[in-house]
Order: sequence, then C-alpha cells, then structure tokens
Amino acid sequence: MSALALTGAVRTYGELRALDGLSLTVEPGEIHAIIGLNGAGKTTAMKAMVGHTQLNSGEVAILGSTSPGPAEFARLGFVIDQPFGYPELTVHDNVAFAARLHGMDATGAHQAASHWITQLELTRWSQRRARGLSLGNRQRLGLGCAAAHAPELLILDEPTNALDPAGVLLLRDVIVDAADRGAGVLVSSHHLDEVSRIAHRITMIHAGRVVGTLEPGQVDLERRFFALVRDWDASHAGVAA
Repeated sequence: MSALALTGAVRTYGELRALDGLSLTVEPGEIHAIIGLNGAGKTTAMKAMVGHTQLNSGEVAILGSTSPGPAEFARLGFVIDQPFGYPELTVHDNVAFAARLHGMDATGAHQAASHWITQLELTRWSQRRARGLSLGNRQRLGLGCAAAHAPELLILDEPTNALDPAGVLLLRDVIVDAADRGAGVLVSSHHLDEVSRIAHRITMIHAGRVVGTLEPGQVDLERRFFALVRDWDASHAGVAA
C-alpha cells in the first residue's frame, strides 16, 4: 500500500489548468522529491493532497484511504505555504498543541515538544511567542509541529525557504530519519543539489503534469532539468497555439 497516491488530478482556475492529469505516488520509507518551475503545479497538488483545495477530477489516497478522514489526517504531517504556528503561543506550546491535534496525550505532547525543540535547535526560543521569531526559526517551528507526532506521511512544500545552511542540515536529518522509520516523504524544492542528496526518486512537474524524472546523484542536474522543460515546451508549442 502506498503512503500517498495521486491519480489523474485535474484542477482548473477559470481557463488556467493548474493540474492536468497529474499522477504520482509515495511509498512507505521513500523520499520522493518533486521539482518544477514556479507555477508548475507543485503547491496546488500538495494542497489537494491535504484537503486544502478540491480537484475537478482525479483521486487522492492517503495511507490507503480514498476518503481520508480524521484517522488518516492524524497520521499525516505537512508544511504547505506557511508553517504552522499560532503567533500568541510560545514555541513549546505550539509544538505541543500540534501534537495534541494529532491525537497525542498531554504528557506525550509536551515530551515531543521538548524533543523537537532540542532537535531543531530552538531551545533558546522555547518560551518565546512565535510572533517574535525570525523567518527561519518560524520555518523550523513549523517543521517541528509537522513532525512532532511521528507521522506516517510527511508532505513538505519548499521546506528550505528561509533556512540558513545549519537549518538545511537539520531539515535533512528530519527527512532522512522519517524515511528510516518507515514514513513516506514528499518534498518539493528548487534546490536540486539538496534533494539529490536525500531523495530516492525525483519527479519533474511542468504545466501541471509529470514530464520526466531525474536520477538522484546525477551530475549537471540543473542542465538536465532545463533540457526537459525546453523539450516539453517545444513539443507542445503547436498544441498551445
């Protein structure tokens, strides 16, 4: 059973076809990276996966369920668009609250918060309200909130945004550790070299559909990436016209 399966996803906004029959999967224990230019459809796809936008057609299966409800979403962690965090709550209370929302008891939630605050090097800001954090530390906080309940599926949209090099290394550890314990991980990124270090699969999305794959660890990833974009655009130029 796949941790995630998106099949034939179509999402339109007026005449704009943001998703155009997109299909992809994430297996348990797999890090699947999706890459693409701005507007390729990555964020729209991820929002559809977690129920934040509705597909015109197609199907999403979360942890085996094509009609995911509270039981499935309790086993899911995600950061899409903006990291989770209530500005008036402290860093510790935000992580504990996120864990509680995913079904952990109070004791376990506070233990998880302490663990993840240490793991993400947020200890000195533990009692600071989230509204007082830097952009990078808000990103770390959002990651802690998404991971606190040890989800079986982790969906991360551009998680390196605003992170400094130290934060990127911490993020890498979180993603690899999640996959090592059997979670499926879907991550989108513009940082090809970074995803190449950790991904088991790299899928390229363009114009709302899968247009190719890249092999992790390949040289000249950026050149290969743009070659795929140019080839697809050239082959569809007449269709668009």
